[in-house]
Amino acid sequence: GIAAAPPIYAGSSDPLLEWALRQSGAGLAVLTNGSTHGLEQLALGKAVVAGCHLIDPITGAYNLPAVHAHLPSSRIVVIHWARRTQGLLTAPGNPLGITGLADVAERSLRFATRSEGAGSQRLLDVLLARDGIAPGLITSAPRTAESHADLATMIEMAEADCGIGLKAVAGGLGFQPLVTSESFDLVMNRRDYFEPALQALLQFSRTDAFARRAEHLGGYDISAIGAVRWNG
Repeated sequence: GIAAAPPIYAGSSDPLLEWALRQSGAGLAVLTNGSTHGLEQLALGKAVVAGCHLIDPITGAYNLPAVHAHLPSSRIVVIHWARRTQGLLTAPGNPLGITGLADVAERSLRFATRSEGAGSQRLLDVLLARDGIAPGLITSAPRTAESHADLATMIEMAEADCGIGLKAVAGGLGFQPLVTSESFDLVMNRRDYFEPALQALLQFSRTDAFARRAEHLGGYDISAIGAVRWNG
């Protein structure tokens, strides 16, 4: 048969998921280089599960179009993790008075971007198109944010004026919601769904401790966690 994939979670960084992976004893290493990279690692057999939040620019559907573009859908299972609130993160109290992406473009504000293929970067492209703003009008901060937490830290340290990130990492930063029901899903081979690592994670996600953490972080709707979005 096919060699077992290594015990690695690849894909998008999500604070609630990464905490749950540690707390559940799932035993998976975490390699977060963005949603698209996660699907590529899964396709290559270099990860056992991938997490993604990729909006389809044409239909607005989350994840399934991207999953089917990267993976043979006959052996894949897509499990819903959470709906998340993403928005514009600014310095505490929003001292620059940033009201939206038009401000970022018109005032050449330093915008913390994510790597190409990251779900948040795809979301930015969709939001810019919706507002009629050419991507070239956005001034990027000197370096790319590696994760939502890194993006928040860049704004705290004044390395960037603003960026798109999760409500869950906003902390004391300014936050303006842009998308309130982004779908974050887990993708895996069907046979791996039944392995102890994934079952430990999904069982832990049904505990009170998990629900409390989600509520504390904020910006999560976990009401449909574990629901099967696709079963090839």
